Amino acid sequence: MDRNEIRHFIAKRTAKFFQDGDVVNLGIGMPVLCLDYIPEDIDVWVESENGILGITLPPENEDECDIDIVDASGNVSGIREGGCCFSSFDSFGLIRGGHVAATVLGAYEVDQEGNLANWMVPGKTCAGMGGAMDLVSGAKIVIVTTEHCDKHGNPKILKKCTLPLTAANEVDYIVTELCVLHRTEAGLVLEELAPNVTVEEVVSKTAADLIIPEHIGCME
Repeated sequence: MDRNEIRHFIAKRTAKFFQDGDVVNLGIGMPVLCLDYIPEDIDVWVESENGILGITLPPENEDECDIDIVDASGNVSGIREGGCCFSSFDSFGLIRGGHVAATVLGAYEVDQEGNLANWMVPGKTCAGMGGAMDLVSGAKIVIVTTEHCDKHGNPKILKKCTLPLTAANEVDYIVTELCVLHRTEAGLVLEELAPNVTVEEVVSKTAADLIIPEHIGCME
């Protein structure tokens, strides 16, 4: 798979975590691709921290698009019937109040303790942490979507994050092009493998300790 196919593969699997009636937050980058793959048989309300509830894919007719309705990545989007826009103050009240069922975020690093680093690389210009700190502490489930290794082939799933943390002990699931990992009280469990991927490949490309159960599901 090329990089674009990888990103869509990860997003498609991640969208299967969503449940009927959920309010879901999709973060910048790969997470917003989940909007393409929300199962048709469930009703999900997608929230963006910039103050929108009910984000949808943009209208097919460009003339019907509203450039003021955008997702977390700034892509022009649509808004469903019953959706609404509100202030940043109200948006973070929604998030901090525990009303978001799941948030999906990208990562520079994530570790076996559920620590997440996704906002800063020392020595590089950054826009700031944004709302990620509030999302990971306010959402009921935190899902990280990331390529398994960085562009140099180094593992992004570590024993301990080395970059400045966004949050500590908050990540529940990690979805990559190779597998789905679930952080439990016992440790990081390998729950699913991508087609044609072996346990040995995942272990060789992961710097964290993994729990390998007797039965491992298949990412579909």
